[in-house]
Amino acid sequence: MMNKALQERKRLLIRELQSCGLLKNASVLRAFEKVPRENFVLPECRKYAYVNEPLPLPEGQTISQPFTVASMTEALDAAPGQKVLEVGSGSGYQAAILSEIVGNKGKVVTMEIIPKLKEFAEKNLSGYKNVEVILGDGSRGFPREAPYDRIIVTASAKAVPEKLVKQLKNGGTMVIPVGEEMYVIKKKDKALEKTMIGYYAFVPLTEATGAAPL
Repeated sequence: MMNKALQERKRLLIRELQSCGLLKNASVLRAFEKVPRENFVLPECRKYAYVNEPLPLPEGQTISQPFTVASMTEALDAAPGQKVLEVGSGSGYQAAILSEIVGNKGKVVTMEIIPKLKEFAEKNLSGYKNVEVILGDGSRGFPREAPYDRIIVTASAKAVPEKLVKQLKNGGTMVIPVGEEMYVIKKKDKALEKTMIGYYAFVPLTEATGAAPL
């Protein structure tokens, strides 16, 4: 159970995000209220879980600041019953937020290329029955579960990976940082409608050599 200090910090963080024009979507707000971010950070960082800043994770990675998670989640506009692919599991926090939004009839497939982080995310997400954590190169997607209603990429790509575009449903939405620019991409027939929504700092998207996951 969350202690009173963390509960108050969470309340203040949500208010801060709302003052920035975020958490206007009721399902996103409910997810932020429900998911305990302190369970997705390193033990020594728990007291900072509701500071609006990125925090360190194993292997030199970070958990994105809450402002970024809220911004990307609202831009993704996921809905109950949808299937979502996340590239870059990190601590599993973003996947947990999406899990709450898509609900029991939806599914979140989250991919992590770093084995230790995959294990960390999988442990943190053990209570989320509609989330599957995959070890693999997320830039190649996960064809076994394709197509996806939504795709979210939580690392900075050099370009939009073609394999992800192919695995996105017609009418689907992808949110992805390319360099320091964040894009919302809507797939309409064979065309992509791209909208840049801001500037964000992310760790680079790591791409492996070898076979794509089956």
